[in-house]
Amino acid sequence: MTKENFDLLTYFTGTKRAYGLFQDRFGTVRRRFTVDIVGSVQSGQLRLEESFLYDDGETDKRIWLINSQGGNRFIGRADDVIDHATGKVTGSTLHWQYRMNLKVGNRTIKVDFDDWMFMMPDQILINRAEIKKFGLLLGTVFISFSPIPTEDP
Repeated sequence: MTKENFDLLTYFTGTKRAYGLFQDRFGTVRRRFTVDIVGSVQSGQLRLEESFLYDDGETDKRIWLINSQGGNRFIGRADDVIDHATGKVTGSTLHWQYRMNLKVGNRTIKVDFDDWMFMMPDQILINRAEIKKFGLLLGTVFISFSPIPTEDP
């Protein structure tokens, strides 16, 4: 059992790289992707700039603005998130929930994300997010985050 604590604002300050995949409700891997993330904190607000590269060559970007609400609770916003995301850190775990306008091919659908992030040793963060529509599971996203080492001059 890990004793790593998860400090959301500190962890995402700097650069991270994440590798992920989307698995449909039948267990078929439908898509793989890489995300480069640059995070900065100003006046207590975390800004995450995410750049996605999918295995089919498609790219996408998302910018999150995340604020602490006290008591290890957070609220976040992004252009494709409906209203806002809410989350709570407990020890080494972040539970994050939101509704999103998700691009699927040439259309957009409203889905619910139920995200769990688990801090592991060596600054590895593992994320599992269930995606649902009308309460029915569409699939699961798995992502592993790690710091990008800085090069010595």
